[in-house]
Amino acid sequence: MAEEYFFFYLLIPLTAFLYSSVGHGGASGYLALMAIFSYPSDKMKQTALLLNLFVAGISFYQYYKMRYFNKNLFIHFALGSIPAAFVGGIWSLDLWIYKKILGCVLFFAILRMLLKKDFKNSKIKKPSIFVAIIVGIVIGGLSGLIGIGGGIILTPVILLFHWGNIKEAAAVSALFIWVNSFSGLMGQLSSGVNFTSNTFVMVGLALAGGCVGGYYGSQKLNSRRLEYFLALVLTLAGIKLVLF
Repeated sequence: MAEEYFFFYLLIPLTAFLYSSVGHGGASGYLALMAIFSYPSDKMKQTALLLNLFVAGISFYQYYKMRYFNKNLFIHFALGSIPAAFVGGIWSLDLWIYKKILGCVLFFAILRMLLKKDFKNSKIKKPSIFVAIIVGIVIGGLSGLIGIGGGIILTPVILLFHWGNIKEAAAVSALFIWVNSFSGLMGQLSSGVNFTSNTFVMVGLALAGGCVGGYYGSQKLNSRRLEYFLALVLTLAGIKLVLF
């Protein structure tokens, strides 16, 4: 049992590092780890959202400091996602089929991304406010339901529709994840959930990994390497959704 906890705690900062380097909070990764190591199922959703808050917040700060944040792009997505994430956080549904479908969709997104020559040479388009709000509602609602921030969905959407480059997508997704995680967590807390005694140990470990990952992703990794990192993150998320 002690050995299992050692590996569990070791993998949390590594997961946070990987996800934060591409502007994500890592909820899908934490949920996968918790499922593998038999973490109490009634604590998983709120714990993943709490870890998301810290890791996505650090990641956003690093990308914002480097001036990659597109405020207008974020606002339009957030207008729809924040209330939808709160409602999704209140609900408790069996989303087994949904998660399998979403996992398959992510794999298609990965293939599309890897087959593209270079995102930075693509002409950036501005989404209509209506489309951005609808996208935000859909992603926010689904995020609240399964306990993620929505970055694994929003980032490939931004890139595939050429609404921003890879680092702009990371910056927008990081804050998008933060507000959705906060809203979803408030929905969870309003329904009477609580945390385990080791939750804040997990927060500290995730925060450490997130600080390093956010720094390297925003300042040290070039766009092409970030694309490969993002593809790896989405692959892990897709495997988690399909298998767990």
